[in-house]
Amino acid sequence: MSDPEAPISGAEADSLQEPQEEESSPAEGSTEDPEMDFLRSLFARMQGLGSGPVEQVLDELSLEGMARYMQSGDCKNIICMVGAGIATSAGIPDFRSPGTGLYSNLQKYDLPCPEAIFEIGYFKQHPEPFFTLARELYPGQFKPTVCHYFMCMLKEKGLLRRCYTQNIDTLERVAGLQEEDLIEAHGTFHTSHCLNFLCREEYGLPWMKEKIFSEEIPKCEKCNSLVKPDIVFFGETLPSRFSSSMLSDFPRCDLLIIMGTSLSVQPFASLIRKVPRKTPRLLINREKSGETDSQMSFMGTEGMDFDSEKAYRDVVFLGSCDDGCLALAEKLGWKDELVAMVTRQHAAIDALEGGGASASMANKSSGAGDKGEGPEQKDKPADQSGAGERGKED
Repeated sequence: MSDPEAPISGAEADSLQEPQEEESSPAEGSTEDPEMDFLRSLFARMQGLGSGPVEQVLDELSLEGMARYMQSGDCKNIICMVGAGIATSAGIPDFRSPGTGLYSNLQKYDLPCPEAIFEIGYFKQHPEPFFTLARELYPGQFKPTVCHYFMCMLKEKGLLRRCYTQNIDTLERVAGLQEEDLIEAHGTFHTSHCLNFLCREEYGLPWMKEKIFSEEIPKCEKCNSLVKPDIVFFGETLPSRFSSSMLSDFPRCDLLIIMGTSLSVQPFASLIRKVPRKTPRLLINREKSGETDSQMSFMGTEGMDFDSEKAYRDVVFLGSCDDGCLALAEKLGWKDELVAMVTRQHAAIDALEGGGASASMANKSSGAGDKGEGPEQKDKPADQSGAGERGKED
């Protein structure tokens, strides 16, 4: 199952330390306090001090301009921020789309509110709705999308610094990204733990999968307490690696690509404002998101700005994430390579599952790629669990 906007409490957003908003990483061995540096910068910007013109890196605020920058040699540390929108073409519903989103279709679970299915307090008392839903959306039933493979292509070309994902379906792993490439901000199905804080026994994906599909409520074999997959519920803290990696990754980011997220859940949404002020930002989504509002302006923070006369770094592609990635790949001269990668990978996944060759790209690109070609070693699909065991997805 996949949560583009996986649940988090509002309190933890306030607890995360803000990194410096400098254009380069903090100096090695520096004794400066990053929090104080951030506060000084914030105060100066609120007072209109030190906020002179910022260098415009892009020669044009367009997809073409983004492509030229990516090929300039100056773009070497791309960060991707992704949400559930990158997996909807795989058949996984997002959470907030009216009528089709997951929250719109949870009436059958008789919840006090749709979000309750991901609230830790409700889960401890009533785990049945969550595990019923988990059975429907469990990793291993879906294939990665064009968007997932585009990020793998960025990695192959030495451009991807990290992918920060809100999704819990593991499709990034299935596509070929490794643990070091990923920050799974809202957790993963890859591991599970006993909720008894005196026990905390760990269980792997095969164990949890067996329990879910046998319609058992997973109970700890040591203490008989409830066992929960390591996904982040409302009322739980984010993985520690999220905040530690954020502080080192974002000051070095020279291109931020945001795909398939409404940027409505904190603290994930705030990441768009943690890159250096000159860093270009590309949004690929069905609607604009993350734009500056009056509160953000007052606080001296900078949301997305696509249309104002002051716009200098933000570009938006309105449409599906797959279409946006294909359009950008075409500008880069990578489209045939991307289509061929998807075709090979999907055919290899079908072969592992005993299915036929994939034709999923037929509507995206007529004749592009060699659909009869067997999977090359570099495109060999990851294990479907995304971690060495059978089972996949988000």
